Amino acid sequence: MVLYLHGGGFLTCGLNTHRRLVSRISASAGAAVLSVGYRMMPRHPIRDAIADGVDGYRWLLGQGFDAEKIVIAGDSAGGYLTFMTALTLADLHLPCPAGLVALSPLTDMDPAGKLAHPGADRCPVFPRSVLITFAGLPDQGARRRTAGKPRISPVDCILAGLPPVLIQVGSTEMLYPDAELMAERLAAAGVPVTLEVWDRQVHVFQAAADLIPEADHAIRQIGNFIRTATTARTLHRDRDDEMVALRNIRARHVMRTTPVRMPVRHLR
Repeated sequence: MVLYLHGGGFLTCGLNTHRRLVSRISASAGAAVLSVGYRMMPRHPIRDAIADGVDGYRWLLGQGFDAEKIVIAGDSAGGYLTFMTALTLADLHLPCPAGLVALSPLTDMDPAGKLAHPGADRCPVFPRSVLITFAGLPDQGARRRTAGKPRISPVDCILAGLPPVLIQVGSTEMLYPDAELMAERLAAAGVPVTLEVWDRQVHVFQAAADLIPEADHAIRQIGNFIRTATTARTLHRDRDDEMVALRNIRARHVMRTTPVRMPVRHLR
């Protein structure tokens, strides 16, 4: 079973825009998918979208799905929600999912690292101005409830104990630095993570699987990951005990003092 959280900058897109992509992932993984139509800005703050992701997960558990048979996946802003939903599950003492899949994920709300990256001017989808504008957007809707509560970035959270993660990103897209940084911090936290960097592919290129061979290949990789995650035990046998370490999801800067080795695949 896959719990899917669509992208769209927390502002747009939905179940219909992502239906073809989600259907392809479902077919590749041989798994059913629950796609969440979460609440979006500007009417709702981002944390409402996270709450909707958690509600979707609770619903699956209530329907009898074993947590070790559920993978949470998402693209772009949905990648952010994928990580934040998983972290929130720990805070609520809910069982850990089998794995996480993030496609071109947004993981750092601070645009500085992305804008400073050499590839910032080469992204064929997003100009630099989009990041600057997005960073300035307030979490509207119930402003009084959001006052004094800055947005949390997954890269700054306590990540130890998360399940295995697959991250796919294009080599020239604006969010490449976010994918790389998230993979580094997951690896530093001891989380099994694979970062796939797809040569010269655009943001969420997997959505073009009907036209681009590389996108079709990437979706097959996603399917393989989901099947493996939901049919085999991970390195950590007692996930409920491990999730105790994630009870607090307070943002914390994670310092990396030694080189971290992780699987990085450069694909064409």
